Amino acid sequence: MEAFFSSINDIVWSTPLIVLCLGAGLYFSIRTRFMQLRGVPEMIRLMLRGEKSDAGVSSFQALAISLSGRVGVGNIAGVATAIYYGGPGAVFWMWVMAFLGASTAYVESTLAQIYKEKDDEGRYRGGPAYFIEKAMGQQWYAWLFAIVTIIACGFLLPGVQASEISKGMTGAWGVAPWITATGLVVALAFIIFGGVTRIASFAQVVVPFMALGYLLMALTIMVIEIDQVPAMFGLIFKSAFGAEAIFGGLIGLAIEWGVKRGIYSNEAGQGTGPHAAAAAEVSHPAKQGYVQAFSVYVDTLLVCSATAFMILSTGMYNVQGADPAAGLLVEHLPGVATGANYAQQSVESLLPGFGAAFVAIALLFFAFTTIMAYYYMAETNVAYINRRVHRPWLVLLLRVAILAAIGVGILRAGGSAWTLGDIGVGLMAWLNIIAILILQRPALRALKDYEQQKKAGKDPVFDPDALGIKHADLWRDINKLP
Repeated sequence: MEAFFSSINDIVWSTPLIVLCLGAGLYFSIRTRFMQLRGVPEMIRLMLRGEKSDAGVSSFQALAISLSGRVGVGNIAGVATAIYYGGPGAVFWMWVMAFLGASTAYVESTLAQIYKEKDDEGRYRGGPAYFIEKAMGQQWYAWLFAIVTIIACGFLLPGVQASEISKGMTGAWGVAPWITATGLVVALAFIIFGGVTRIASFAQVVVPFMALGYLLMALTIMVIEIDQVPAMFGLIFKSAFGAEAIFGGLIGLAIEWGVKRGIYSNEAGQGTGPHAAAAAEVSHPAKQGYVQAFSVYVDTLLVCSATAFMILSTGMYNVQGADPAAGLLVEHLPGVATGANYAQQSVESLLPGFGAAFVAIALLFFAFTTIMAYYYMAETNVAYINRRVHRPWLVLLLRVAILAAIGVGILRAGGSAWTLGDIGVGLMAWLNIIAILILQRPALRALKDYEQQKKAGKDPVFDPDALGIKHADLWRDINKLP
C-alpha cells in the first residue's frame, strides 16, 4: 500500500504542479504590482485593527486561525525533510515560494471574502467551494473541492500532525503514544464542540505566544553560533543554484522540495487560508486579503527560517543524494531519521537537557493548533454541503472522524502518513489554483478599488455593484448599501 500511495503522490506532485504553484505566484505578483512587497505596512496596520461581530471574528482572530493551519509540523519536521531530500538550498526555494505565494494568498482570501455567506447560525462562511460555485457557476467543481478538503483536513492531515506530536513527546519524556492520543482527543473535543468562537479565542492567545517563543529560541541559537551564520547563509544560497560542489546535483530536488514543503507549510494556493479569511468582519474584502498575505511571511520567512537556521548553524542534519542507493551525501547525525529530530538535536547540542523538551513542546502547540484549524476548514466545507443538501448529522460525523484520525495517526503511524498528507495537500492545490487563476478578476478589482479609496483618504467600503461584481449580495447588508 505504501508503494501505491507513493506512486499516486508522484503523479500529484509532478513537475506540472511545481510549475503551476511558482507560475501562479509570479503571475499574481505581477498582476497585483507586487502588493506583497509594497503593501507590508498596510498588512501590519490592518492586522492590528478591525472589529468582530456576532457574524464574524476580528481580522486578528482570522489571522490567528489561518496561522494555526499554516504554522504546524511543516515548520519543524517539514523543513528538516526539505533539507534531507533537497539539501540546504531547499530553504531558499521555500523563501521564494513564500514571497510569490503571498500574492496568491491575497487573491484566494479576497475571493473568499467577496463571495462569503452566512450559515444557519448567522456566522460568516466561505472558501474555495463557495467562490467556485458563485463566481464560476460550476457546482460540481465546488462539490469536488469540498469533498477533497473534508477528506484531506478531516482524515489525512490530522494524523500527520498528531503522529509528530507523539514522536516529540516520546523522544523528550518517553510518553507512551496512547497517553498522547488520549490527551489530544480530549483537548480537541473540548475546543471543536465549542464552535468557531472558541476556536478563534484559543488561537488568538496561543498562536502569537508559540510563534514568539520559537523565534526567540532560534535567535538565541544564532547568537551562540554567530560565527557560523555567514557560512550558513552562503551554504543556503550556493546550494540553491548548485554552486556548492557537494550539492551540485540537487538543484532540481532543492526546487521540488522547497516548493513542496513551502506549500505544505504556508499553504498559499492550497485553498485552506480562505476559509479563515471569510470568517473576518471587515468593511472591504481586500483588508483580509492583505492580512492573509502577511500570514505567509510569518509562517515561512520567520518560523520556517527559524527551524532552518537552528539546524544548519549547528550542523545537525543529513542530506540524501539524488540516488538513494548511493548513500547519504552528508551524514552529521548517524542513525537519526529526518524530521523533528534534527531540530531537537540542534537545540540539544547547545543547550543539553533542554533541546528535546523544547522542540517537543513547540511541536505540541504548533501541531495541535493546526489540527484545530483543519477541523474548522473541514467543518466549513461540511457547512457548504449542508446548505445544499441538508444533513445536520454531518458535523457530528466530522467531529468523531477527526478525533478518530488523531488516534489512528498516533497509534498506527507509518511512512505513509506524510505521503497521504502530501496527496491531500496536492489535490487541494490543483483544484484551488486552477480556480483562482480563472476567477482572479474580482480580487484584482477589489485591490484597485481599495487602493483608490485609501488614496482618497477614506476607510474603504466595498460595493460589489459599483465594481460590476455579481453574486456578492451579502455585502449590501454588511455595508448597508441600497
